[in-house]
Amino acid sequence: MHKTFKARSLKFNIVANYVAQFYVTIIGIVVVPLYLRYMGAAAYGLVGFFAMLQAWFNLLDLGLTPTLARETTRFHGGATDALSYRRLVRALEAIFLAVAVVGAGVMLAAAGFIARSWLKTRELPLSQVEFAVQMMALGVALRWMAGLYRGAISGSERFVWLGGYNVAIGTLRFVGVLPVLIFVGHTPRIFFTYQLLIALFELGGLAAKTYELLPHMPRGQRLGWSFAPIKPVLRFSLTIAFTSSVWVLTTQTDKLVLSKLLPLTEYGYFTLAVLAASGVMVVTGPIANVLIPRLTYLEAQKDHFGFTKLYRDATQLVCMIALPVAFTLAALAEKVMWAWTGDAVVAKMTAPILQLYALGNGVLTIAAFPYYLQYAKGDLRLHLIGSAVFLVLLIPLLVWATWKFGVIGAGCAWFGSNMIYFVGYIPLVHRRFEPGLHWQWLKNDVLQIAFVAGAFSYFIHALSRGPCSRIQAVVIVSVSVFFVLLAAMLAAGRIRSRILNAMIVLWRILIFAAPN
Repeated sequence: MHKTFKARSLKFNIVANYVAQFYVTIIGIVVVPLYLRYMGAAAYGLVGFFAMLQAWFNLLDLGLTPTLARETTRFHGGATDALSYRRLVRALEAIFLAVAVVGAGVMLAAAGFIARSWLKTRELPLSQVEFAVQMMALGVALRWMAGLYRGAISGSERFVWLGGYNVAIGTLRFVGVLPVLIFVGHTPRIFFTYQLLIALFELGGLAAKTYELLPHMPRGQRLGWSFAPIKPVLRFSLTIAFTSSVWVLTTQTDKLVLSKLLPLTEYGYFTLAVLAASGVMVVTGPIANVLIPRLTYLEAQKDHFGFTKLYRDATQLVCMIALPVAFTLAALAEKVMWAWTGDAVVAKMTAPILQLYALGNGVLTIAAFPYYLQYAKGDLRLHLIGSAVFLVLLIPLLVWATWKFGVIGAGCAWFGSNMIYFVGYIPLVHRRFEPGLHWQWLKNDVLQIAFVAGAFSYFIHALSRGPCSRIQAVVIVSVSVFFVLLAAMLAAGRIRSRILNAMIVLWRILIFAAPN
């Protein structure tokens, strides 16, 4: 009875977590055209700069947030005592608070330099931009501090509460600001002041919930101040930190360089295109989060057949979902942006960027599978080496291409580097961990689906050339996604057979249920 309850609770937590993530992501995308309408492209460029600052600030985490989540889970599992756990929480709070104060202080001091010398602010008053950067500095520090408490809550498996709270904060952050922009004012000063207040509210709620979940200490027991509790978990933290740093450096270097090179208006267009291209990652994220623990479980059970089967099935499923989205975004880039924003100028400016980043993200979703394989095997050494080599090659290329050719150079570097990683690195991983798998996986599980989805996307693109209304663009994009997805599904042999079997069963049920 207890096991059944636990299984149901876990499933419910997972569903609640995914629903919350999906809602926050989608609502953040849906409101963007309204931001453009009321704030303008230049001010939206500041929003993109804010998002980039948050990503870079996460480099200072050093893997401590996932470490706290892990240690919280271990405490609830009985692997550590309440006193040690409380001391670890206090030590991590001290580190996070110190880094937040120093980080925010540095950015506040540099706000004038950033506004005058880094950002190109032709359309906005310099005082507005400098004030916005100051609000960003405080907001980034508060949201980063909130991540520590979010780790403690997720480690306590309070996913339902956390999902609901994230939905509430996401609604306030993305939707709640619209009445403020409409009725109070649409300047960067007002927008970022509102975002700072929401960040403060978010931190307060997460901290209060964390302290509610912390174990109570016996009367008279003192926690004290010591960094000694961090030492036993430092190695795990640094491993996670390296992986996270690779991801930040890979995905944010182009945005940092372009924030220096481009006027804010053009940077706003770039941010829009990258956000649209992120739809490829959004539709496949939940699959990856569920796949990793399941592969780990099968590896622990020594079920090699089940492990390989799941790995290949999941590859086909991700290709079947991600590639139609990626190819449609690339083939119909201008129509996608026209349907989304309703602005013909924005659509024309962002289409070339969207094409390259959508294709790069499509490759990235498939190139992530060797990481899942190594994680399940419990051996990330090759992943660390490959990531280090990838960064050494990517960062100079990305900086040079961005500096030389602007947004198109950044897009080409992003797509090209992911292709090099896919072609050069993945065969090595497969040869090391699953000899004989690579060519079957590549031919039957990836290329077969990619060829069909790409051909259908190009065919629809050829049929739909020429100007169209916004409603027509919505219809064309929707029909394209449907038919390319259907074609990819039919090309996915393992998935196709399951769907056909399900349809046969459904047909038989309908036949038997029909009245005579």
